[in-house]
Amino acid sequence: MRTSRRAFLGGVSTAALLSSASIAVADKKYDDGVTDTEIKIGNTNPHSGPSSSYSAIARTIDAYWKSVNAAGGINGRKVNFISLDDGYSPPKTVELVRQLVEQDKIFALFQSLGTPCNTAIHKYMNQKKVPQIYVATGASKWGDPQHFPWTMGFQPDYHTEASIYAKHMLANIKDPKIGVLMQNDDYGRDYFNGLKAGLDKDVGLIVKVATFEQLDPTVDSQIIQLKDSGANIFFDASGPKAAAQAIRKAADLGWRPAHYLNNVSASVAAVMKPAGFDNAQGIITAAYIMDATDKQWDNNDEMKVWRAWMDKWMPDANKADSNHVYGYAVSFLMHETLKRCGDELTRANLMRQAASFRNFRVPLLLPGITVNTSPTDFYPIQAVQLQRFKGETWQLFGDIMHAESS
Repeated sequence: MRTSRRAFLGGVSTAALLSSASIAVADKKYDDGVTDTEIKIGNTNPHSGPSSSYSAIARTIDAYWKSVNAAGGINGRKVNFISLDDGYSPPKTVELVRQLVEQDKIFALFQSLGTPCNTAIHKYMNQKKVPQIYVATGASKWGDPQHFPWTMGFQPDYHTEASIYAKHMLANIKDPKIGVLMQNDDYGRDYFNGLKAGLDKDVGLIVKVATFEQLDPTVDSQIIQLKDSGANIFFDASGPKAAAQAIRKAADLGWRPAHYLNNVSASVAAVMKPAGFDNAQGIITAAYIMDATDKQWDNNDEMKVWRAWMDKWMPDANKADSNHVYGYAVSFLMHETLKRCGDELTRANLMRQAASFRNFRVPLLLPGITVNTSPTDFYPIQAVQLQRFKGETWQLFGDIMHAESS
């Protein structure tokens, strides 16, 4: 007796199976850049030029997605990550992002780097309704869902960070006279405006502001101007290359002010070591992620996992470069956001998921700092802790400080 087709399928008819399959397919919702087997995301990064130390972030992100793909991908889909070199040039960013959106048809732009570069594409991305998500810049403008619902930041915003430095200056430095080194673009101005907001009625304590262009070969003349101003506090809002030069030049001049360095230039490998450890003693910055050179994290489970991951996926990379910690942490958050989308991989759903985190723990954030977002709050991380450079590493001090603390 021949076994019936219905019996062979365990009592389920072929018609029912086909109907069920049709419903399953219908439940999947995709936008450009997504198929049953792939999720295509991209970014721009200065792989070359004076800001190329940041390329460590893009390399870490690339390695992260390779490790995810090797483990089976996200809900069965492999991540196709495209990172293009814009050299930190906004016109080049515009050209390359148009290519990513209109030709490569990416699902989302993830972790594009630089305040001026992201500013150049801000309106375009929102007009196109393509997520500009977890951008690699702390400018306060990335948290404006009312006017730019397709753009979201990641790290603490520069304005808040600078306000916290201002409060610390006023509370701890006798007879403060503040000298400011500022990159002459939106990035530098955001820090400077935060400093002024934190000083409030004491803004007159700023005795000198020295600006520079991102492509300037050195900032030596600016440091001389700041020293000659009589400033006993040095607030440095510059990128890694200029920050290292500033630390060295201040030491050469014998200028030893209380030195506050913006977080984006706090890498031990990319800034402090090139500047000279002896020259960097006592510098203060804000932190929200663990520093791999800080011995207190040696037995931390998250740090152990990261070190093992680095050994496997980036064996030749310098673990002292905090950009690798940053790149891993933000990739973990993007990974979780994509997982939460399930089979509804639409751009609108990606932004909905990104705006729905509650006390979410991202590995390598400092203890006590979590990711929190909502449809009206596009600032995922709003807390920092101050740290001081001592020996060859950073040492945390004080309490976790939240945005409202400033």
